[in-house]
Amino acid sequence: MELDIYSKSGKPTGQKAKLSPEIFGIEPNDHAVYQAVVTYLANQRQGTHKTKTYGEVAGSGKKLWKQKHTGRARIGAVRSPLWKGGGTIFGPQPRDYSRKLPKQMKELARKSALSHKAKDAAIKIVEDFTFDKPTTREMAAVIKALELAGKKTLLLVPKIDQNVYKSGRNIAKFRVIEAAKASTYEILDNQVLLIQKSAIEALENTFQS
Repeated sequence: MELDIYSKSGKPTGQKAKLSPEIFGIEPNDHAVYQAVVTYLANQRQGTHKTKTYGEVAGSGKKLWKQKHTGRARIGAVRSPLWKGGGTIFGPQPRDYSRKLPKQMKELARKSALSHKAKDAAIKIVEDFTFDKPTTREMAAVIKALELAGKKTLLLVPKIDQNVYKSGRNIAKFRVIEAAKASTYEILDNQVLLIQKSAIEALENTFQS
């Protein structure tokens, strides 16, 4: 599979980028993709939710009034779950939501995600570029020149360039990620996958055992 390489001014350079069919041209395995996405989202959860039980809320444990002959409902203490400000019955407690995927399934999911993007013609290759300093204006100009303005775009770079990263972080619907670290979810969660030329090799090398 070959795709045109564009300059950051949005014009074709006349060069072609070769994409490995073993990575960008497989029959996508949607079940592996599903498992990878669920795992990614689960691993983003902090699991710090917590409510206080009867034994943890502030307040005396003293019985408020005698059990019988008051004409009122019997009650134990102000910490009772039946009272406002009392403990919570079966409330959420801290837990670990993290999950793990087998290495082979994780790789299959990433290949499937990349193949989905290739089949949908949602991959665009751009020559390597950087900036002398962080500049949102110049990054916005590059995005506009490549006809990606307003589209949710993920830029894959061979390694994080702080000037490129900082130039793109304030632009809506635009993210910059190191190619080797892009997850299945991050690859799919965009309309266009924009890849710098040298990031292709870095991405393909992550699948070598």
